[in-house]
Amino acid sequence: MTELEKGPRGLRRGRGARERILGASQRLFRDQGINCTGIDQLCAVAEVSKRTFYQHFTGKDELIAEHLRRFDPDILPEVFDRTDLTPRERLLAAFDLHAPLCPFIAAAVEIPDPGHPARVHACDYKKGFAARLTDAAREAGATNPEQLGEQLALLLDGASARGRVLNTEAFTTAAAIAAVLVDNAIPTVLDGAQDQLAGK
Repeated sequence: MTELEKGPRGLRRGRGARERILGASQRLFRDQGINCTGIDQLCAVAEVSKRTFYQHFTGKDELIAEHLRRFDPDILPEVFDRTDLTPRERLLAAFDLHAPLCPFIAAAVEIPDPGHPARVHACDYKKGFAARLTDAAREAGATNPEQLGEQLALLLDGASARGRVLNTEAFTTAAAIAAVLVDNAIPTVLDGAQDQLAGK
């Protein structure tokens, strides 16, 4: 038996039980929040015993962290790894994903301890997300890619939170603001030609 076939205590895993637990956590954490979801309910929805749960996870904290790690491990590859889009188009494509409240924001709101493994992962994810935006901004020729990356990350997080609080769609407005930020941050060929004509 390989290590992958064992849970954290070295016990044999039930077939598919870990995935069912993670699937249940994804639904329950999204629909009712982390703090309102107990182990008993997770086990009932996943159709596993508590004994099986603890064969796969040392506790709820580890499950929460794994839930976040599984959510978007490569940080929006469906946007940032697209070769059919220009870097500028990739920056704006991030606003086409009309997702519910970001699970990383939700976890950070519900878990006050900054040292909790889920909070640490949420922080790392948000930094990684801004870094991917910054990389795309740099490829697009932004004069200050770090600033543009942070601005767009903040705008996306704000749209996610505002949409959840007001129960409205905020990404269309955020996308329009993003387009202005991107246009202002990335010099166009026409701008360069005008500068040359002006003798700058």
